[in-house]
Amino acid sequence: MNIKKLYNRIGFPRLIIGVFLAVLIFISNILKIPQAQLWNDIMVRFGMNAVLVLAMVPSIQAGIGINFNLALGVVLGLIGALVSMEYNFTGWTAFGVALLIAIPLAIIFGYLYGLMLNRVKGQEMTVGNYVGFSVVSFMSIFWLIAPFKNPGLVWVMGGTGLRVTLTMEDSMGGLLNEFLKIKIGNLIIPTGLLLFFGLCAFLVYIFNRTKLGNAMKVAGASESFAISNGIDVNKQRILGTILSTVLAAVGIIVYSQAFGFLQLYNAPLYVAMPAAASILIGGASLQKVKIAHVIIGTFLFQSLLVVALPVINIISDGNMAEIIRIIISNGIIIYALTRNTDESASSGGDA
Repeated sequence: MNIKKLYNRIGFPRLIIGVFLAVLIFISNILKIPQAQLWNDIMVRFGMNAVLVLAMVPSIQAGIGINFNLALGVVLGLIGALVSMEYNFTGWTAFGVALLIAIPLAIIFGYLYGLMLNRVKGQEMTVGNYVGFSVVSFMSIFWLIAPFKNPGLVWVMGGTGLRVTLTMEDSMGGLLNEFLKIKIGNLIIPTGLLLFFGLCAFLVYIFNRTKLGNAMKVAGASESFAISNGIDVNKQRILGTILSTVLAAVGIIVYSQAFGFLQLYNAPLYVAMPAAASILIGGASLQKVKIAHVIIGTFLFQSLLVVALPVINIISDGNMAEIIRIIISNGIIIYALTRNTDESASSGGDA
């Protein structure tokens, strides 16, 4: 493979971000920042965010585009986790109960949301943004009147209404992080967290190779071709929406247990944009996506944030870290959402 072909395969965005990341890692070595801790954080942040990024795959494949209403699935995942915590379940039981509640809810509401998207073809991303904000606003009211009684969940004064941030230490906090973890010196590999993402990615991979998965991809690639082959495009779009919503619900449970806290109220608003930026940086376009794009994009996006913050923190004596975090995070998001999608579609491997 010559240099030009390699460049075209990697793509300009990933090349620039990769070089910038390598420079930051080199500088972090010079500044004597513990490398083991950096890589620990990179692996944890990759594992806790990757399922949420994976949730973008079915919606793009079904022809809906980027699912900016990821907040819908996130809210349903939060409900599952809250019910589990309300009844004081712990460990794998807590994790399993959260999934058993969140997944059926995600199927139901994903189906209803899919019906709505079929009525606004061509405006799915705009409508998704609006619906996402509406869902979060409605749930912000619901969290205040939700019938939860567990003292660890509700406000101390009054005993009603859920707190903004809820610790998961006594339920399932760090469950996947600790499962089968491997320690090599100071380097800790969160094996369970990575394996769970691998399982989710494998299930999506297998589904993509079934007759139903192929029909969904055909419907997303060309509506007229799909109709000529007897494929019900609307049903396939609904299927993609359901799968995306389910993965978002599962993803926020994985994210929260790794983070150690549930975040309610406005927190779900800040999920879709980083996930969208990650998958676009990974090489996906609005029409074409592969699991490899999820892996590459999540790694680059999260690694850059993890490495940049301590480097800037030392260089600026702690005065610029938060500002730089916002600039890097939002800059990557804006660039990913505004760059030429044709360029992005030409890169990335098969998966």
